[in-house]
Amino acid sequence: MKSILALSFILGLASAAAVPQKVSYADYKVIRVKTSDEVENLIKLHSLATWEKQNGNVDVVVPPGVTALDGLDTVTMHENLGESIANEANYDVYQAGAAPNSTWFNSYHAYADHLQFLTDLQAAHTANSEIVQIGNSLQGKPITGIHFYGASGKGSKPAIVIHSTVHAREWIATMVGEYMAYNLLTNYATSAEIKGFVDKYDFYVFPVVNPDGFVYSQTTDRLWRKNRQTTSGSSCLGHDINRNWPYMWNVPGGASTDPCAEDFKGKQTTSFLAIQGGLRTSEIVYNEPRLVLRRRLAQGDAPENKVLSAYINKLAAAPAGLQLYIDYHSYSQLFMTPYGYSCTAVAAANTKLQSLAKGAVAAIKAVYGTVFQYGPICTTIYQATGSSVDYVNDVSKAKYTFTSELRDTGNYGFVLPANQIQPSVVEAYAGFRYILLNM
Repeated sequence: MKSILALSFILGLASAAAVPQKVSYADYKVIRVKTSDEVENLIKLHSLATWEKQNGNVDVVVPPGVTALDGLDTVTMHENLGESIANEANYDVYQAGAAPNSTWFNSYHAYADHLQFLTDLQAAHTANSEIVQIGNSLQGKPITGIHFYGASGKGSKPAIVIHSTVHAREWIATMVGEYMAYNLLTNYATSAEIKGFVDKYDFYVFPVVNPDGFVYSQTTDRLWRKNRQTTSGSSCLGHDINRNWPYMWNVPGGASTDPCAEDFKGKQTTSFLAIQGGLRTSEIVYNEPRLVLRRRLAQGDAPENKVLSAYINKLAAAPAGLQLYIDYHSYSQLFMTPYGYSCTAVAAANTKLQSLAKGAVAAIKAVYGTVFQYGPICTTIYQATGSSVDYVNDVSKAKYTFTSELRDTGNYGFVLPANQIQPSVVEAYAGFRYILLNM
């Protein structure tokens, strides 16, 4: 018995050791400072994490005791980041099994409750909706969405696809995706306008397309961004799913090749392949066995990307085609169009895309006065290669493609207080509604 108890104790310690320690941000600050060579050097010297870089500013996460940026002209976004995260994580209790209502959007929620919300939403609208699980993440979590449709039945109309939370820490994006589905389904029977939308299109909404990263952001590190994929030769985990789409992936400058970087796109691998004779080059035929250098690009190798691209291409290949794709992110208050990979390339439908984006930001502003900017990704925020928008625009051939960076512009950043969920989702729907009315 003693040996059994001892073994149980040892196994318990091993199990506890295997559980990652939750990252604490107690007494960390987040500040905004104007970019300069001095600031960039200080960030590198002290290995400081950064959030967004825009309009000549950079948002910097400063650990307690680091004083290198003291004395500079800064704006404090979070005086105590750990306290802000704790306040954000006061989730409301969700009553599973009941028809969802607008109180869902009063707080953030655990991942299991997000899945239950979709299940309950579908159960309340069984006549014109279904839960779809299109494949699994790296860790085996189903990538789950809700498909809803109108009077003609499922799969008969052009597809509209919404992705949210490709970057794990962008929790407001999850709520916006869910609100689109909630608002359209809940009001289908009572709003002539919404009935018109749902009868005209098939909607596919995926609130969390990076479930492994999202769960990790809730259980271990609130600021985690990537998926949880390993890279050979590095101890750093994660690929940036929105730099891994297999289109313009290898264009330099729009993503990192460092596995430890937040925007790591994946790594080209090199191996040798034995060929048993008959190898032909442009000038020589080798009739003896040879070793051939083989390079394999990592574009599209994230399991989540494989699932998402395959499903979008399936919808695009259907007779009704793919009408609209929107990818929701945070933060910066932007409504953007292709391209991310180039600041000079122009999308074929650019004139119409800019017109729709301009109208969308005007509709957003009309709700609460929130100002969004619009334009192509590369010239509006920064260069981004291997992005979903560029892929869906040029490979899947969606008629219209957009990405939106939601609230805010730097008061709170990724840790947006729960009291901003309701206004965020309502104004986001106003922009979405404008697209539906005018595309």
